[in-house]
Amino acid sequence: MSTAFTLVFVAAAPFWALMILAPKWPRTKAIMSTPWVATPPLVFWFVFAVPRFGDVLPAVAKPTLAGWQDLLTDPAVLTFMWAQIIAWDLFVGRWIYLDSRERDVHPLVMAPILVLTIMLSPIAVPLYLLLRPVLGRAGQREPERVDRPAVPV
Repeated sequence: MSTAFTLVFVAAAPFWALMILAPKWPRTKAIMSTPWVATPPLVFWFVFAVPRFGDVLPAVAKPTLAGWQDLLTDPAVLTFMWAQIIAWDLFVGRWIYLDSRERDVHPLVMAPILVLTIMLSPIAVPLYLLLRPVLGRAGQREPERVDRPAVPV
């Protein structure tokens, strides 16, 4: 079970490496443009969660601290919860990466934010949201489009 727990992050690591180490490579943007990048860690989620649905579903339907404490003593449950966290962080990191590329934020600015997203996304997301108005082309807005009614001819 320890190996599976480790492999969950290993499955996501190539995507993080692309975003952090090769952010301007055209293939990186192409790969990261699909929301399916979160699939590799989710495979682990399905492998370990589906056989335990009978135990997990009641804990999700009526969550209690004691119930979750009991569930999390099972290494398989902890592994699929870890897979869920890794998949979510990757999905959020993907959004941050794509948004920063649209704004042309320098990769050296984004690398630490993406690393923080891997480790502590609840801190990285609000940090990026606070910084994004001053990063890159964030202050440059497109002119508003004025829709005019059609003139009958």
